[in-house]
Amino acid sequence: MLRTIYHGSNKIIEQPLFGGGKKRNDYGLGFYCTEELSLAKEWGVSKDSNGYANIYQIETDGLSIFNLNSSKYTILHWLAVLLENRIFDIGSALAQDAKDYLLDNFAVPYKKYDIITGYRADDSYFSFAQDFINGTISVRQLGNAMKLGRLGTQFVLKSKKAFDAIKFMGYEIAESAEWFAKKEQRDRAARRQYFDVEKNKRQRGDLYIIQILDEEIKADDPRLR
Repeated sequence: MLRTIYHGSNKIIEQPLFGGGKKRNDYGLGFYCTEELSLAKEWGVSKDSNGYANIYQIETDGLSIFNLNSSKYTILHWLAVLLENRIFDIGSALAQDAKDYLLDNFAVPYKKYDIITGYRADDSYFSFAQDFINGTISVRQLGNAMKLGRLGTQFVLKSKKAFDAIKFMGYEIAESAEWFAKKEQRDRAARRQYFDVEKNKRQRGDLYIIQILDEEIKADDPRLR
């Protein structure tokens, strides 16, 4: 299947470099893209500088794709991947226990795949994840929070095989004056909805990290769905 993907950046990237980038991104080293042009433009700009939405095509037939948003996995599988790669503020014994337990019981074999798709943990969404491991919100609230603001999903190239399959098709300029404001608006909307709709809206039967730890709840528990 031929797919069009976009990478937001402050520069034009005709040939992504395999093995380059930051190790502490959501899913580790990789080339982070999206299938939504508008999101790439938001990701490419800064407050004072224009950016670029680099455009690529990739033939995914013959490539293995790991979809973290699949019904096979729970939001805690996504969180375990995030805990493995991002730096969390582990400020309590509960948060440390939560990190250790999730890494031990919800790890997934994402590293052996060519491509990973899943949620993107920008500043607001990363803060939702931190709230969960600190016991502030439930599994249900975390799952709902990840859908706020219509952030979309990432399309991340991980293997050299995937890098070799990508073809540069050009770029579109993202004007800072337009797209940074849209990025800020999306983030504010997600945070506002989070506080208005999710945080402080406990429901009977909500499952929190301390209960997951105490009951040693595993990935096949129906309460996580």
